[in-house]
Amino acid sequence: MSTDFSEDTLVEQPAIALFAELGYETANCFSEKVGATDSTLGRETTEEVVLVPRLRNALQKLNPDLDSEAIHLAIEELTRDRGAMSLVQANREVYKLLKDGVKVAFENDEGEETDETVRIIDWNTPENNDFFLASQFWVSSPSGIYKKRPDLIGFVNGLPLVFIELKKSHSKIQHAYQHNLKDYKNTIPQVFWYNALVILSNGSQAKGGSVTAGWEHFADCGSSRLG
Repeated sequence: MSTDFSEDTLVEQPAIALFAELGYETANCFSEKVGATDSTLGRETTEEVVLVPRLRNALQKLNPDLDSEAIHLAIEELTRDRGAMSLVQANREVYKLLKDGVKVAFENDEGEETDETVRIIDWNTPENNDFFLASQFWVSSPSGIYKKRPDLIGFVNGLPLVFIELKKSHSKIQHAYQHNLKDYKNTIPQVFWYNALVILSNGSQAKGGSVTAGWEHFADCGSSRLG
């Protein structure tokens, strides 16, 4: 009887199962359809990294008393192109929006100028948020030159906050940092504008860090349950 010792079986599938236990909806997105119509996740192109339908539904749920225009403007601010910024600047800006909410100004139905703050994440009651884990999620570079497929991306309210790179069980996880994470940050930086946590694992070991952390600042995640 043959035994499957592949990265998918030994590392990726247990990781997906763990996130499912934590309450994430999970999906393999290798064959995802993108486009203006009949899109699997609501993306028109693979350059987009925000799942707008999930984001819109979450914002409507978290801000039931706000006008639809406020929700629309908040989505525009969250998804706008930050390619002219450094990755650090873009990530810091989005972090502030996640923490403090998005301030919007618009004209209400009575024709009056209105200022509102749209809440993006419910930090006090986690179950009020939308959790989705995408495996084999294709992302194209802004230039269109590269098309990458990270192992796992965790979305919270449609925003890619968790980036997970997995290696085979016998591989050193430092390779995930040196050869994969660095490459992704250069080729598909828009994923990391939103990133809150990077996890690197080979199934038996796991390290976590921020998108700007050097390898020496990635911390052990304790006894890994990914294997």
